[in-house]
Amino acid sequence: MTTSGTSIFNLPFNEIAEECYERCGVEMRTGYQLRTARRSMNLLTIEWANRGINLWTIQQGEIVLVPGQVSYALPDDTIDLLDHVVRTNEGTSNQIDINITRISETMYSTIPNKLAQGRPIQVWVNRQSAQTNATTIQTTSAITSTATSIPVSSSVGLASAGYVIINGEQIYYNNIENNTLNLCARGQNGTTAAAQAAGSFLTTYNVNSINVWPTPDSSTTWTFVYWRLRRIQDTTAGSYVEDIPFRFLPAMIAGLTYYLSLKVPEAMQRSPELKLAYNEQWEFASTEDREKASLRLVPREQFYS
Repeated sequence: MTTSGTSIFNLPFNEIAEECYERCGVEMRTGYQLRTARRSMNLLTIEWANRGINLWTIQQGEIVLVPGQVSYALPDDTIDLLDHVVRTNEGTSNQIDINITRISETMYSTIPNKLAQGRPIQVWVNRQSAQTNATTIQTTSAITSTATSIPVSSSVGLASAGYVIINGEQIYYNNIENNTLNLCARGQNGTTAAAQAAGSFLTTYNVNSINVWPTPDSSTTWTFVYWRLRRIQDTTAGSYVEDIPFRFLPAMIAGLTYYLSLKVPEAMQRSPELKLAYNEQWEFASTEDREKASLRLVPREQFYS
């Protein structure tokens, strides 16, 4: 007897949904059943993000720091940062990664001069919703692509520091004075700084971001290198496979079956049993999906005067 010689088994979403409905004791026959299963699947993957670290969603990124700039946007699908360093001489034999300590909002707020410049040694991760909100606030005069002050019709409803979007360009401002956004960092998060006409509307942007301290100086090029947890990709068309490793398929199917049992009358009585099966499969998968390197603790010297 010979084996198949392949190890590529996977299931597109429509087959996952069929399997789950069958486990609920019904047959999937309508487009609405597929649509409601897709909605439940997206809720399930959000639950997984709240259960802890999913190793396959760890992704490295970097941001070139700008002298004097305090805040930098993170990708919208960022859940949190796991680790981070400040790098110098990137891409050369003299490349060096230097530790940068994560601090809380409380500790960041106590820093007297947040615009002091030097080598960044601390970072505050500002976790937001990544949602945008349109406003009736407009620019009151034309601005160039390099302008760092933006006069606006009103500052009501704007945070004292934060991000706005004007015609697709993302802009960070450090403070507001006399209805003017000051110390603006233009073209953030991969967008392009552009001239903006008078009367352009502002959209507030609750972006995930980092604030570094001290703000970078110009002594060298500082690069903030990070490892982040990203969101699991959405479930969309039924022909796509899910953004998970193959080993999580049993847990995903068990979880979606449990979710659907809460909506399918024929399976409601079995919901507690299906929940136990889901928790068991999740335990199997999450126990396997973990770091297997040895734990190494290194004391860090601190000196106080």
